[in-house]
Amino acid sequence: MRRLLAVLSLPPLLAVALTACDDAEEARSATTVRVLVRDINIRPEGVECAGTGPYTHFHNRAPFQVIDADGRTLAEGALPSGTSVATFEEDLEVERVPTYCEFAVPVTVAARDAYRLVVDGHPPIALTPNDSEGPALVAVVPS
Repeated sequence: MRRLLAVLSLPPLLAVALTACDDAEEARSATTVRVLVRDINIRPEGVECAGTGPYTHFHNRAPFQVIDADGRTLAEGALPSGTSVATFEEDLEVERVPTYCEFAVPVTVAARDAYRLVVDGHPPIALTPNDSEGPALVAVVPS
């Protein structure tokens, strides 16, 4: 009877051990996906915005996925509202300036060699790691 119990309990123990190994290999870390959409608008900094022209799929509540080079989904959700950010660092001494529409969303992803962003089913956009303002994966659209 003891042998039967030992044999029956072995598969669940192996499954737990394998799951623990997978979790250790797939350690995840927090980062921010930042996408700057070049929409060529003149407006105040810090106002809500969305993509224009061929980039109208960049908007509040647009579904997104962060995928790896093999197309596996690492994170998914919905974009927040975009916020206008100045295109140039120098002070132009005017209220309205050329801006990008920036979308920034926190995600937690497993470490990969490459990341891509899919927004609302459109073709993937390459994301580049950039730690200048904290851990981030960044893209400028169009590149």
